[in-house]
Amino acid sequence: MNPEISIVVPVFNLEPYLEDCVKSILAQTFTNYEVILVNDGSTDKSGTICDEFANKHNSVKVIHQQYGGVSAARNTGINSALGNYLGFVDGDDRIEADMYMNLYNLCIETKSDIAVSKLGREINGKLINNNQEQFIKEMDHIEALRELFKGNLYRFSLCNKLFKRSCFENIQFPLGRIHEDLSITYRLFVNADKTIYTNNIGYIYIKRENSILTSRFNEKRLDAFIGWDEIITFMNKKYIQLSDEVISSFGYWCVDYVYYILNQVENKEERDQLLKSIQRGVGKYYKEIMINHPFSLKYKYIITLLKYNINLLLLTHTMKRLISKF
Repeated sequence: MNPEISIVVPVFNLEPYLEDCVKSILAQTFTNYEVILVNDGSTDKSGTICDEFANKHNSVKVIHQQYGGVSAARNTGINSALGNYLGFVDGDDRIEADMYMNLYNLCIETKSDIAVSKLGREINGKLINNNQEQFIKEMDHIEALRELFKGNLYRFSLCNKLFKRSCFENIQFPLGRIHEDLSITYRLFVNADKTIYTNNIGYIYIKRENSILTSRFNEKRLDAFIGWDEIITFMNKKYIQLSDEVISSFGYWCVDYVYYILNQVENKEERDQLLKSIQRGVGKYYKEIMINHPFSLKYKYIITLLKYNINLLLLTHTMKRLISKF
């Protein structure tokens, strides 16, 4: 009998964290699943750890491949998955024991194509956002997309979501990019007739010093603008009624990047070049951002400084005070 849920875990040099991650998956109260560990060319003992789990647990299978990046590993996992539903876990995070039971039951009970749990965040071993009084929201196709771009209930990460397999029809992760979730999550919601959200925390994102998304700002993170160009073009063509939410989400993303660059990049020449790249990305949609109603005046001011006067952006104390409150 095929598993009902396939859980794809990309693995690259995660030796210190992988065991805890996989153990949290194997502890699931939902039992009809398979775990697909895709060893993406690891040079540490990650591949051996994967094999050890597969030897001990029939529900675990391992695929070894040459390094291709997270997108390539996830594509490999999806292509070999047997489940009717797909979940994704990063090999340095963990999940709560009832995560997939809760999400699966919500999908079945409400006939939803996507179920989303609240994303927990752990810093220095402490969960910083605990569960609150239970809240569940059922959303049709349009409302689920609107919430994705509003970002209040959930954002673009795949890992706190369970997807019906049909959501991935004709969709693969883009090779060679980071922020791969950004590039495809909206398309998965486009393929979903109904989504359900619960504020029960299921997935625990663990912030680590050496993470590509939490360490010093890297030029590779500008891949996000490729994704945003695709998103804005697609959404303006297919879902013009959501243009306010889409442009507002893009604007906040840009301001976040300004914050990261100003706080993480000390070299002046490198910092200026990165800000100019953000400037070019913003310039394409500056008019849309300025007339966007959900986007606050404070952030419009930041975007305007970025577009017209990077030096003032860097020097003004007022700007620094604003940024410190992000």
